This record gives sequence, C-alpha cells and structure tokens, in this order.
Amino acid sequence: MNQPEHRVKGVDHAAFPTFDPVATVHFYRDVLKFPVVHSICAAGWGPERHPDFIHFFFDIGNDDRIAFFYYFGFEPPAGAGNAGDVYAKFADDVPQFFINSRHLAIHVDNERDLLEYRRRLDESDWPVEMQVMHETIESIYTHDPNGYMVEITRALRPVTPQEDLDAHLTIDALVEVASGPEPSMDKLLTRKAELIVERVAQGEEARIGVTEELTRG
Repeated sequence: MNQPEHRVKGVDHAAFPTFDPVATVHFYRDVLKFPVVHSICAAGWGPERHPDFIHFFFDIGNDDRIAFFYYFGFEPPAGAGNAGDVYAKFADDVPQFFINSRHLAIHVDNERDLLEYRRRLDESDWPVEMQVMHETIESIYTHDPNGYMVEITRALRPVTPQEDLDAHLTIDALVEVASGPEPSMDKLLTRKAELIVERVAQGEEARIGVTEELTRG
C-alpha cells in the first residue's frame, strides 16, 4: 500500500527566545488564557558555555503549542538596532511591513471567539493594534511582550478548489520569475497568464487523446 507524500499533522510547537518570562507568561497564560502544558528545566545542559535555561510551552489548541526559551543570565546582544523583536533587531530604516511579515497566526472558528480575544487584549497592556479583513480571513493583531507580532484569525468563507488551483499557478509562476533577473509583480502575472493558457491547451490535448482512445476502443 502506497504511503501518502504529505504525512505531517500540523505544528508540534513554534519556539522563540524571551528575555522577559514574567510578562510572557502573563500575556499568554493570563490574558489569552492559553494553558501551560509543559516545561523543561535544563541545568548544565548542552555544549560548553551553554547557559541554564527553561523551555516552556502553552497550548494553542488542536494539540499545537507555542514555546519560549529563557536563558538564565543571558542578556540581549549589544549593537542591535531598535526595530523588531528580541530575536531579530533591525536598523530604524527597515520598513515595519518587512518586520511584521514574521509573525505567528492562531486560528479561531468564528467571529464571537475573535471578538472575545479582542476584548481580552484590549483590556490588557497589549491592546489590538489593527483588525483587518483580507480576502478570505479576518484578523486581529498585536505584539507580545517580546515584540513578536501575534495574529488571531478566523475564516470568512471556505477556500474553493478554484482558489487552490490559482495558488498552484501563482507559485509556479513565482518560482520561475524569482529565479530570473529583476523579478516583479508584472512579470509574475504575465507568466501566470501564460501558464494558464499552456495548461488549458494541455488539458484540451489530453481530453482529445482520451476521446480518440475511447473511440478506437
């Protein structure tokens, strides 16, 4: 029996460093109400000069977890910029859209749950910074105590098979365009249109071939 190519079952955990475990626990456990589900205390662990640390996990539903590392006595690296988070500091001239592109999105089932999380955040030290409708989802955003952007999102409608097909065509076009010189949106859309024409022609040829084969049979 053939095994499926796609065998993974979702996120076990996504992990990040923190320099403020007190605020981190307050944000995730007390404000968002994500239960603590696991922790690892590692003393004298790892290679030479590896500091003692605690690795702690919060349940974000569906058997998925978000986790943090706190290293005892390890201070934030000096010389970094002011923008970004505790993991990645950027110079002040780096656009905020680029910094925010690295974020964690957590799913809820409906508008009621989304608004409940909005209420919890708005009553905390980390209020919602924006609420956005984008095509098939609605999301709220804030930054946690470590500067990581956190998104809580709900689906507005199911994604259709036609949209899945569009995604395949878009990514195939992107890979081609980004592999060449001076990639741009115009080049991507042009190549995507060409791929649509090519694959429609291939599908028509295949249909004709099947019809001819059935006719001969």
